[in-house]
Amino acid sequence: MLGREVTEPAVEVAVAELDDAVAGAADEVMMMALPAEAVADLAGMVPQGVHDSVVAEQRQRPVDRRESNRVAARDEPSVDLLRRRVVGLRGQSVQHREPLPRGADAVPSEERLRGAGHGRRVQEMRMKTILVLLTLLLGATACGAKTASQGRKRVVAAFYPLAFAAQQVGGSKVEVTNLTPPGVEPHDLEATPGDVQAIKSADLVVLLGHGFQPQLEDAAGRGKQVIWLLDTPGLHRFDNGDPHVWLDPVRYALIVRRVGQALGRPDAGLEARLRALDREYRTGLEHCARHEIVTSHEAFAYLAARYGLKQVAITGLTPEAEPAPMDLQRVVELVGRTHATTIFFETLVSPRIAETVARETHAETAVLDPIEGLTPAEASRGEDYFTLMRANLQALRGALGCR
Repeated sequence: MLGREVTEPAVEVAVAELDDAVAGAADEVMMMALPAEAVADLAGMVPQGVHDSVVAEQRQRPVDRRESNRVAARDEPSVDLLRRRVVGLRGQSVQHREPLPRGADAVPSEERLRGAGHGRRVQEMRMKTILVLLTLLLGATACGAKTASQGRKRVVAAFYPLAFAAQQVGGSKVEVTNLTPPGVEPHDLEATPGDVQAIKSADLVVLLGHGFQPQLEDAAGRGKQVIWLLDTPGLHRFDNGDPHVWLDPVRYALIVRRVGQALGRPDAGLEARLRALDREYRTGLEHCARHEIVTSHEAFAYLAARYGLKQVAITGLTPEAEPAPMDLQRVVELVGRTHATTIFFETLVSPRIAETVARETHAETAVLDPIEGLTPAEASRGEDYFTLMRANLQALRGALGCR
């Protein structure tokens, strides 16, 4: 049964616990904690004499499914010692993988315990030998992994822009875990037990704070290793509650500096790149025929304010909110008055609402990315904050008639 907690990261525990009656009849009881992936890799060593019920095909997933550089999911054999089931060897009359009985039926009969005689002893010895070899090999593997990670700070970031800042600033001195996987809207993220464990074992936890991802904030608390980046001095947040400060390169540079201070690694390189990006935006949006950007989601207040634009949002700060009919009518009328040619939607949210307004106004639709996270396609292409911000700039220039 599962019921133990391990302190080593990336270890999944498999414990076989037998009833007292069965344990009393056995010559020896072995309890082991093994990394599941390594057990799967070496399960092919089980000799042919062992019954098929010992080794079962079972889909495995990476220990940390949130990192793109982790081992990909694949079909592997694994030794299943979970769920309090009996693993029978050839020659035993025990029902394959049946739950251990309780009460009066818990005591196995003499006939069941005698079973296969000498053949059973040989098979048991083979299995014990394999388990000992696994233990020795996995111990060596764990020592090697621990040595490789020495000197690197473990950083847990709530979602992509924060993870990108930590990785760029920390470089090879940090190991960054992004709790929001590609393709997931960070507002919708629900904390898992794995997330909580990652937060508790991290050297630094980087959150936006102020209710952007409440479950992660509750799990992290406000300890000295936790920073809320919306509290960064000089950020000057808007009263409307818009959290998307990273869409303003100048404000994002302040966040980068705060992360660098927390890591003890001030980094002028990323800040310099952000200042250059700010100049590109200023030049690219300096001479435009229009200044209203019609968006499906109210996520671009900081970008609009920095570069003299006016955001017209169909819905509010919640991406999945359904607009009221009067809100749609208001936007349709405004598009007509301003002669807007483009209705913007986002990569991680359905374009349905933007397409509805576009049909009513005979406008086009285009992507304006709030860069809350990468899609799987963007991640596979190697996109990052800077490539997405420059794509946003080109989309804005086309929609606003800039020259």
